[in-house]
Order: sequence, then C-alpha cells, then structure tokens
Amino acid sequence: ANVLVLGESGTGKELIARAVHEKSQRRNKPFVAINCGALRETLLESELFGHEKGSFTGAYTRKIGLAEAANGGTLFLDEVGELPLSIQAKLLRFIQEGEIFRVGGKDSIKVDIRLVSATNRDLEQEVIKGNFREDLFYRINTITTVVPALRRRKEDIAMLVNYFLSSGMHRHLNRGHQMSEDAMAIMMKYDWPGNIRELQNVCERMQILAEGHTIMPGDLPDVVRNPDQKIVTDDYDPNLTIHELEKRYILKALNYFEGNKTRAAHA
Repeated sequence: ANVLVLGESGTGKELIARAVHEKSQRRNKPFVAINCGALRETLLESELFGHEKGSFTGAYTRKIGLAEAANGGTLFLDEVGELPLSIQAKLLRFIQEGEIFRVGGKDSIKVDIRLVSATNRDLEQEVIKGNFREDLFYRINTITTVVPALRRRKEDIAMLVNYFLSSGMHRHLNRGHQMSEDAMAIMMKYDWPGNIRELQNVCERMQILAEGHTIMPGDLPDVVRNPDQKIVTDDYDPNLTIHELEKRYILKALNYFEGNKTRAAHA
C-alpha cells in the first residue's frame, strides 16, 4: 500500500520511509529517494521519469529516471506537497497504470514500486486551495502516519542525545561523550523548533566545543540555554529603503530554508 508520512521538517520522515521499506518484502530491492522541492519543474520530471537522448538541450544520452531505478523496491517522494500540478498529473497516471514515459519517449515502461510520500504541508488545505490534486491526494494516502514534533515527545530527547554523542562523526574526540544532568535538564526544557535535525546539529557542535569528557550547561548554545532571549540582529536605519528591507528579508528566508526557493516563497 502507498504510505503518506506527515510531520514538521526535521522530524525524521525519511527514517520512517526507510523503516517501512526495511520491514517489507521489498527490502532486498532499491530504496530510491527524491526531494520534490529541491529541483525545478523541468529537471524534476527528468529526474523522476528519465529522458531519451536528444529530448531537450543537454540530453546527450538516455537517462533512467528514479522511478524506473526503484523498480521492485520503494520510491520515496520527500516534500511531495511541492510538486507542480503538471508533474502531479503524470505521477497520478504512473500510480494508476504502473507505467511511465521518459521525457521525449513514446513507449511506456512498466514499473512496480511501493510509493512512500512525505510532506510538512497540510495537503487537505492544499487540495482546497487548488495547489494539490484531490485524486492524487487519495492515491498517495492509503496509509497515513504522523511523525510528532520533538517538543511533543520530549521523553525521546535523552535517548537521542546519547545516540548522537556515541555515533556521530566526532565521537573519536576525547571530549563530549556524555552530558551532565543539569545540561540534560536544559535540553529537555527547550522546544526544538528544528526538531531532531536541530538536536543532531547541536549535539555535533557541543561535542566539538566541549571542554571535557562531560558536556556541561556552559557548553550549550545560547539559544538552548536562553530560548526566550530576544536577539536584535538589525538596528533601525532611517536611510534603508523598502526595497533593501525586502531584499534582506528574502535572503534571510532563503538562508532559513537552506536555499529552497519554493519553501521560502511560501513562507
């Protein structure tokens, strides 16, 4: 059955998708993932379905798409809510018919995959707004699972911290192998807006910068120790134009969403 994984960014939706794959009869076949929000529409279709030689400028050879590469296994569509409507129509046909057409190709290609999709958007609202096809929505959410935000499962924080400190790339350093009770209490109080991804990043930073074997409260980042503290980054400048303010805001949005223009535009 097709699976839809819902949850905020950084909650580990791809880990859920991989777990579904590893527990299935398809586990010995490929697990192929694609981030639907990271590519332009023209590139996304080529990445997903492949293309024939000469189908467009720069198509010097035939390319096998990720859907075809996942044949027999699992295709994971991350940020499926970012798909353009034109690609949604082709994806719907693929799901219904089990066949694809490469860009520039005339022959259909049969493909057998299990589809796992993930999004941090409210797809029901996107359907109402006309941004997501209703028929596709009902096709991809045969089974739906919601990954809760880390602030709603704080009992997992200690286990995750111990895991990241013991298995991270900096575990060979002779410091930051464990956390004091006071430091852990502070970590438990923080709401982690970036979820597990943010927690992992903080653990890596602490392990690098910690003074000794045990991470103490002073080793924690300021934002974790003082989450309510307001940080003023820009002083008022009466000579600053609206255009320049807008430019700075857009650049901050792009930085926040790690260069993803689509998500920054919707912010």
